[in-house]
Amino acid sequence: MKQTDSRSASGLIRDKIILGIDPGTTVMGYGLLHVCNNKPKVLAMGVLQLNKYEDHYVRLRKIFDRTLGLIEEYLPDELAIEAPFFGKNVQSMLKLGRAQGTAIAAALSRDIPIFEYAPLKIKMAITGNGRASKEQVADLLQRILNIPKEDMLPQLDATDGLAAALCHFLQSNRPGVSGGSSSWKTFIAQNPGRIVK
Repeated sequence: MKQTDSRSASGLIRDKIILGIDPGTTVMGYGLLHVCNNKPKVLAMGVLQLNKYEDHYVRLRKIFDRTLGLIEEYLPDELAIEAPFFGKNVQSMLKLGRAQGTAIAAALSRDIPIFEYAPLKIKMAITGNGRASKEQVADLLQRILNIPKEDMLPQLDATDGLAAALCHFLQSNRPGVSGGSSSWKTFIAQNPGRIVK
């Protein structure tokens, strides 16, 4: 059922699908990248709106079902998920952790490897600035991945999910890991024809 991770003689990943998730109990964002010949291309991105459900456990069920649905539709090889950030509101952190755990459980039920990234690391990988805004992340993703303007969603949770997937792609291709890009700057330098300025 799951695609296999195929590597070339140089160790570069030739063909795989990465599912990226930005977990949340109000909105869950997701994005899928198809990596072919070490070039990422957007397969899909979207959001799961959860604020219409009052019951927190119903929301968790919806997160599990949607994550499983994405897995069954796109057959991702890996899941990249944003880690909960540490805030002052303990209840919010607990709910966010449950949302993340639910998406992880769905992936584990299909034996998909999980890779967790802190929000700061994702922003750093995409923009070179760990304090970048969601809008800056979305703008750079649009340019790096050549996403048509009409395909960009108003909900930035979708691009946050896509950012997790691209961060994982960049991290898995770091020099010393498999010989590829170490950051978005390196990726742009290695793919000059793919960036629209």
